[in-house]
Amino acid sequence: MTDRELARDDLRAPFRPARSEQVGIEIECGLLDPATGLAARYFGERGVLAVLEAVLARWGGERQEDAGRLTGVLRPDGSQITLEHGGQLEYSSVPVPSVAEAVSDMRAALEQLADLARRFGLALVPGGNLPFDRLADIQWVPMTRGAIMRDYFAGLGAAGDRARYIMALSLSTQVTLDYLSPADFTEKLRAQMAAAPVVAALLVNSPIQEGRSEGLLSHRSWAWLRMDPRRGGVLPPALRPDVSVDDVIDWALDIPLIHYRTPDGRYHPAPDRPFADLLRHGYDDGSRPTAAHWASHLNQLWTHTRVRNTLELRGSDGPPYPFIGAVPALWTGLTYHPESRAAVWKLLGHHTLAQHRAALTELPVQGLATRLGDDPVRPLAAELLHLARAGLCARVAAGLEPPDVPGYLDPLNEIVATGHTFAEQGLRRWHGEFGRDPARYVAAHRV
Repeated sequence: MTDRELARDDLRAPFRPARSEQVGIEIECGLLDPATGLAARYFGERGVLAVLEAVLARWGGERQEDAGRLTGVLRPDGSQITLEHGGQLEYSSVPVPSVAEAVSDMRAALEQLADLARRFGLALVPGGNLPFDRLADIQWVPMTRGAIMRDYFAGLGAAGDRARYIMALSLSTQVTLDYLSPADFTEKLRAQMAAAPVVAALLVNSPIQEGRSEGLLSHRSWAWLRMDPRRGGVLPPALRPDVSVDDVIDWALDIPLIHYRTPDGRYHPAPDRPFADLLRHGYDDGSRPTAAHWASHLNQLWTHTRVRNTLELRGSDGPPYPFIGAVPALWTGLTYHPESRAAVWKLLGHHTLAQHRAALTELPVQGLATRLGDDPVRPLAAELLHLARAGLCARVAAGLEPPDVPGYLDPLNEIVATGHTFAEQGLRRWHGEFGRDPARYVAAHRV
């Protein structure tokens, strides 16, 4: 037997089917100065650390630390407030049975957090990126794994030269959904991956970076193209009609681990070898990878659907705050309705890996005008919205959602009807009513 076959049961451990279909949401936000639009730094009286300490003092919870520095809070209800590397705050919900409940919980949490941020003179702003900070001025959150990651990406040369933009400036709205069996896993993952470039093109929303708009509708998608493409973007085996957990495992084993944590809580850079090689030969000091290291490795893979015990949809920019509910509604309607997800695969499953990669290269500039293979994305997006609405209406009929949930998709239908994405709408306001004033931008986009 091969090393992979001997370790197969342990490698499958993080991929546990769920007992029911739940919905989770993760929202990344900037804490911005309302006058300048610049993001708060980690330290200082108005810093992100001070806000996190206030979260603990007000709501309680469990401290999450890296090398003794506060980097997150596990709240008593099970939700989390954590930090990204440039000081962005991420809210992670508790999984719940419906889109409506997930969106309601998210809005309550973000509005509480926004109220707390106001006490520090800061605005909580979701979206696709931090629009006004210069990369050179970012104060990195003092996370040891962050320093290791920056060194790792720098060592890749051109393939990693935009990683710092993602780590420091990107924001997104992510959705976590469940799979119930091996067959269910196959159907859901392949439909999600087939739809990913269409959804990413539909949701472009990061047209301003460092205070300038220079032709890109999604700076975030542009940066992801060179953040080690091996571990981001398309998950190649997910485009196969019979994709399985074992296919995902085999793909992940061929990618290097970036960092690992030892029992003393310290992070260390991993050898530049595939994880499969670490299983065979161990680390340079003679120690061997643990189950925790394998779980961490899966967290260091950022494909449009990240696969673990959930399916995490993470490929698109975050929309403006009023429209965040459209993202979980879209993915839940497409994923949890058997007829809709089968129709997604029938519509999109013929596109090749090369066509997916070409579309991802095109969409930062073209947005909804992107082509997937020979197909224009805009009519494909219209069909996906039709299928998602059918899926949500089926959930309403089954008593799983209130009647207003299909309406969460209305802003996306307007985008398809007009051809004006959130990015293009935002640019029109930036050059028009906002007069390129960051203060007006923040006032319009804050929670």
